[in-house]
Amino acid sequence: MSELVTGEAVALELRPAKLPSRALAVLLDLVVAVVAYVVVSIAVLVATASLDEAAQVALSIATFLLVLVGGPIAVETLSHGRSLGKLALGLRVVRDDGGPIRFRHALVRGAVGVVEILLTFGVIACIASLVSARGRRLGDVFAGTLVVRERIPAGRAAFVPPPPPWLAGRFAGLDLSAVPDGLWLAVRQYLTRMGQLEPQVSLGMAQRLAVDLAARTGASVPQDLPAAAFLAAVVHERQSREARQAFGAGGSAPPVAAAGAPAGYQPPASPASSTAQPQAPLAPPAAPLREEPSADRPATGFAPPA
Repeated sequence: MSELVTGEAVALELRPAKLPSRALAVLLDLVVAVVAYVVVSIAVLVATASLDEAAQVALSIATFLLVLVGGPIAVETLSHGRSLGKLALGLRVVRDDGGPIRFRHALVRGAVGVVEILLTFGVIACIASLVSARGRRLGDVFAGTLVVRERIPAGRAAFVPPPPPWLAGRFAGLDLSAVPDGLWLAVRQYLTRMGQLEPQVSLGMAQRLAVDLAARTGASVPQDLPAAAFLAAVVHERQSREARQAFGAGGSAPPVAAAGAPAGYQPPASPASSTAQPQAPLAPPAAPLREEPSADRPATGFAPPA
């Protein structure tokens, strides 16, 4: 079993889809695409009957690219990895770190799929899927994606606990662009399972992950902060940035803070507000960081390992 974590830091015990289910999903998608291509081609042929042969050939090529190539790319982008065939079989395309795919992932998968599925009748895709340990075809390898089985019992999902509220915005200046997806996946899986580990094992794993994450971001692990809390705070910072990028940073950020976001994100203060309250970002005292988890902080759900 290969456990994945979504971009919202939700651990999902999903198994990579194998060749039979993927092949059936692709076959269903191809049937729908071919039917749409035939209908559109007939409509274009009737509408352009008065044009010369060269124009009709150009329109035929454009129709092929638009329907059989552009159509699947658009569907996967808008549905976040669920085409009709995958939806019917309970499959979904996700990133290597378990997050939802974007246009560039769908574009690479669709472009490579023209060669390994359409032009070779799926032979290359079948061979690559059989060779890959996780059943990935070449399009998945180049795009950094994975097709997983999405239908699982709801009780098996676990959530990453949010960081303590006084850490909100503390790591807003970190550069997270150099952190690979594999490290994000390891950090999120640790945060979801740290309560199941032995204290010494959990502490050692948290320290190793924190050092690796700090090295990738060019920062250092704060001495007054447990390694697990540092990991949770940085993961939340990445989620906040992705949320602002997806929903817009203009009018969406203040309502999220007012509604009580999972980790209490607040937008950076304007110059006027920073002048009025120069100590606002540093308001939480350092003392609570050294305290043991107690009844005055029950709502965060975060409990670093002993």
